[in-house]
Amino acid sequence: MNVLVTGGTGTVGRRCVARLVRAGHSVRVIGLDEGLEIDGAEFRRCDITDYNALREQLKGIDGVVHLAAIPNPAGGTAPAIFHINCTGTFNVYQAAAEEGIKRVVSASSINALGFNFGVKAFQLSYFPIDEKHPQQTTDAYSLSKQMLEETAEYFSRRDGISGVCLRLPAVRDPDDTARARFFANGGQAYQEILALPDAERRERVAAIWAQCEENRASRVSEKPRQWKRGAELTPEQERAFATRRMVSGLTNFWTMIHAEDSAQAFEKGLTADYEGAHPLFVTQAQNVAGVDSEALLQLFYPDVSERTRPIVGNESLVSIERARTLIGFEPEYSFT
Repeated sequence: MNVLVTGGTGTVGRRCVARLVRAGHSVRVIGLDEGLEIDGAEFRRCDITDYNALREQLKGIDGVVHLAAIPNPAGGTAPAIFHINCTGTFNVYQAAAEEGIKRVVSASSINALGFNFGVKAFQLSYFPIDEKHPQQTTDAYSLSKQMLEETAEYFSRRDGISGVCLRLPAVRDPDDTARARFFANGGQAYQEILALPDAERRERVAAIWAQCEENRASRVSEKPRQWKRGAELTPEQERAFATRRMVSGLTNFWTMIHAEDSAQAFEKGLTADYEGAHPLFVTQAQNVAGVDSEALLQLFYPDVSERTRPIVGNESLVSIERARTLIGFEPEYSFT
């Protein structure tokens, strides 16, 4: 298959391109860099917001992996995020339609739900979270991912383009030692909370939720981080670092995915036999807190009592059953 990968030089993109090349596909990568060389693939500079230039790059292509985007709320202003993520996505699908391409697989996000980066909290309906759960986006980045999914559905209806929009959580590249530091010892922190006397445990959980709501109110996710990755931190920064990690786990439902598993999901989304446009959650099979999932829910979400099915052991609180059924995704890596 002749495959075009937009944004193929990032954490997910590099792994995805390498996997597609290993599988024998002919891969063309487009991005904003100049003169890159990518093992086994062809690189061409192209801005996805330049429709005419983009369409030229889709000539002779059989399938598209669409990754190019501003990757988080701090990556640009709200208008910039909307323009690049939404207009760019429309351009990719429109150009694919014009060129007769029938398979486009895109990077959505767990944030299409609206809970993590959203500036307004909302009541969750049930666990495990799945693709049927209502969305309530209140930040530009999460909205852009919700609109990506709606764009895929539009072109499926109009032009018969099939594909999945993969709702990725945080993607962990084991080669990224600075990011690994952010997640280090996370499981131990939850074990310590569970071991506290009841009153102290409730107090600690309340403090984490209070920090979460303060972050929403001050839109922390839209601000650049206050320290550089790999830098030595002051004790105050270390405490802030640990709190940020706890809040991130709370609002992402303790999910993560290995970069190689994200690449697996994109390859299978490209090659599996299915029709239509489908949002799919893909995560590792276990929660990253490393503790019993129901214990986490009783600690942090005691008011969400509905379960769509029993949650066993420390399995993920975000369901990947639809991805397993539709494209045969099965996570091969774990960080717990």
